[in-house]
Parts: sequence; C-alpha cells; structure tokens
Amino acid sequence: MLKRFLKYNFSLLNVDHTELSNKWNYKNVISPYYRIYYIDAGEGEISDLGNRLQLEPGYLYLIPSFTLCNLSCPNYLSQYFVQFFEESSDGISLFSNNRMVMKVQANDIDVFNIKRLLEINPGRGINRSDNPRIYEKIIFYKEYQQLNYQQNISTFLETQGIILQLVSRFLKQGLLKNKHDTGVPAKILDTMSYIQLNLNQELSAIELAKRANQNTDYFSRLFQKHTGERPISYINSKRIERAQYLMLTTQMTLAQVAAHTGFKNVFYFSKIFKKVTGITPKSYVNQSNLFEL
Repeated sequence: MLKRFLKYNFSLLNVDHTELSNKWNYKNVISPYYRIYYIDAGEGEISDLGNRLQLEPGYLYLIPSFTLCNLSCPNYLSQYFVQFFEESSDGISLFSNNRMVMKVQANDIDVFNIKRLLEINPGRGINRSDNPRIYEKIIFYKEYQQLNYQQNISTFLETQGIILQLVSRFLKQGLLKNKHDTGVPAKILDTMSYIQLNLNQELSAIELAKRANQNTDYFSRLFQKHTGERPISYINSKRIERAQYLMLTTQMTLAQVAAHTGFKNVFYFSKIFKKVTGITPKSYVNQSNLFEL
C-alpha cells in the first residue's frame, strides 16, 4: 500500500506570497508544472476550457500541469502560491485525465501548511516577473530545482509532506472525473506506463497488445474502457503533451520536438498537434510568446 503513494513525488519550484493588480491578466497560460493558490484577500478569476472560477478569499485552487487557462485580476488580489513539478515512478500523472482547474474551501491546516512551506523555503519567490511567459524557461527551472538539492533531509521531507497534504485536498473532494488507479487491470496500467516511458519509440496497438499477450481488438476495447481513449489516440495525446513541455522549456526546433516525441516528420507532428490542441505548433508558439525573454 505504501508504494502506491510513494510513487508520486513532487519537486518544489516556487512558494511565495504576492499582491497583484490588474496587470495580472494573462491569456492561454499552460505550464509543465502544478500551481496551487491560496487567496487571502481581493478577487480574481481563473478560467479553463470548461470552467470559470472566481478567486476568492478562504479558498484553495489547483491548476494541474498542462492545463490551458486564463488568469486575471480586476483590481487587487492577495495570494499565496506554490508551484511544483510532479515525478511518478511509472510516468503516469496523478491528474493525467483531469486537466481542469479545481477549487476547495481552505481549512486552518491548509493555511498553516502553506505558511509553513514558505517559512522553511525562503527565497523561493519569482523575482523576475509575474508573467508566466517570462519565467517559464528551463534555465529558471533548473535554478530553482537546484535549491532542492541544498535542502537538509528534514526540510526536504517536510516540504514533500506538505505538498502531498495540499494535493490530497483535491483528491478526496470527489473532484476527479476519472480515478484510473482503482480497478484498472495491471496490464493496462503497465501499458500506460510503458507508453509514457517510450514516447519517442514506435508504438502501435498491435505491438502493445502483443506485449500484453492479448488479442488486439480485445486489448483496444479494454484500454478504451479504462482510459477513455483508444491506444493510438492515447499515445498521440501523451506525445503532444510531451511536445508542449519541450516547447515550453527548451529552445528545440519543431523538427527536434517532433523527433523527440516519436513523430516521423514535422508535417505529421503538426497535423496531430492541431487535431489534439486545435491550433498548429507554430500558432501555439506565437500565441504564447514562449521563446521571448
């Protein structure tokens, strides 16, 4: 049972308290890491493709990695924020099927935990800008993550424990659309992990079924039943998710991104990217100004 939970590890990037004005107004933000906000004064708004949530005092908000959203503040907003990467031993994200903004009412323990996280991790704020398009660069990620290696074991474990507690608040509220880690056959979980760890390799439903020692049609139906997608659709969505990460955090060309995510050429990569996201890779880069410091 313990291994089930220890497979999820979170790597702290930033924690701080900040006061924002109407300059905090950013569209089409998509990050390779998680965000948690605790609002202690003022008002704002987060919206994603399916939700529009008011940022109000006394509430916690979670934005899972790769959740496309808009952030805005009409006048004044005071918030604590925590930003962190997720690392899982099997490559399957805890929120892989739940890329949506979530909200829960904060309790006294939540508030204490966030303030304690800030207390034991000083100097982890974002000093350059509150614009995600400026600080979302791999050079900045490495800079902040390097601080984790400088933590003593006590601070490291306490930091992990606090992030786990905060994340758990969004797991026990019935907010998840799909709990893929319960009742899923071992062969399907193993296949999901194998896909995540081999996205740059050639993958097909036939080969995956053969690896699971199952008939291709039966395997595909079983996979869809437990993931909501056919194998090829699932593979493409995970490849595009990885591509978005590379486009957000590196200076790779589109050809290099395509090669690193298992696509044979840029044309096919662009076709699948648009099918999954609704826009072309070039439009995605231009829209988000991802490579401008």
